[in-house]
Amino acid sequence: MNIFSKTKNLKTVQKKESKILRIAQFLIGIFFVSFAYNVFIAPNHLVPGGVGGIAIILNYLLDFNKSRIIVILNIFLLLLSLKLLGKEKSRASLLGTVIFPIMVLLTENINVWLEIDTSHILLSTLYGGIIYGFGAGLVFKAGYTTGGTDIINQILSKYLKISLGKSMLLSDGLIVLSSGLFFGINHMLYSIIILYCISLMSDKVVLGISDSKMFLIITVKEEEVKEYVLKQLGHGTTIIKAKGGINNHNQNVLMTVLPTKAYYQLKEGINRIDPSAFYIIADTYEVFGGE
Repeated sequence: MNIFSKTKNLKTVQKKESKILRIAQFLIGIFFVSFAYNVFIAPNHLVPGGVGGIAIILNYLLDFNKSRIIVILNIFLLLLSLKLLGKEKSRASLLGTVIFPIMVLLTENINVWLEIDTSHILLSTLYGGIIYGFGAGLVFKAGYTTGGTDIINQILSKYLKISLGKSMLLSDGLIVLSSGLFFGINHMLYSIIILYCISLMSDKVVLGISDSKMFLIITVKEEEVKEYVLKQLGHGTTIIKAKGGINNHNQNVLMTVLPTKAYYQLKEGINRIDPSAFYIIADTYEVFGGE
């Protein structure tokens, strides 16, 4: 066997291992979503948007089984996705469409075994949102979705020419607001909190927690700021050549990346050296290379 065949076989093995890990991550994520849904969310009639939220409303009105409602709606939406979005975009939703309602069914009576007191609605809202968001983040990071309104969001984004974020706000927002008609304004307000917690937590899982900050600094006291960063804080800087968009003046932009714990030190240092300095601070999730 030559070296090219060995390399090809190694890549094939690595690809299979990566897919197995992604599926495992997806299943763990779906479990956490279903756990939060059945333990904290559904018993308190909290509506976090999505097909799960619709299932809670229909279960309350018509006493239909929630997992069956999710199956029916997911299959309908998957067929709609195949027609309007095509096979490629529908593939990521296929696994979630099948597995999510099954996991909801399997964890339906989990609270009987755990005996968690969910009578405190605020605690249920916070814990439900955090755990649900953590699970959803794992699912998204693995490259899959839970199906349901994720499909609606893609359809709205494509045909209304709006961003996915706006389409999510539109679809999930309407579902959450409609919950106020059936469960009252207080439950609707708690549902808004849980939707925010889910969004925040899933973003943290997908993006990670920022442990660094990037500063882009424009100052007339360039040398003093650079010396402060290099000698006082012990971090490097990069000088970027730039041109003003209004006055077309050439100017330098100092760029530096440093740990979050040093964030206030640099901010205070810049303000002390040059109170009129212009600077931008951004979260930095990963830093590679350098010395």
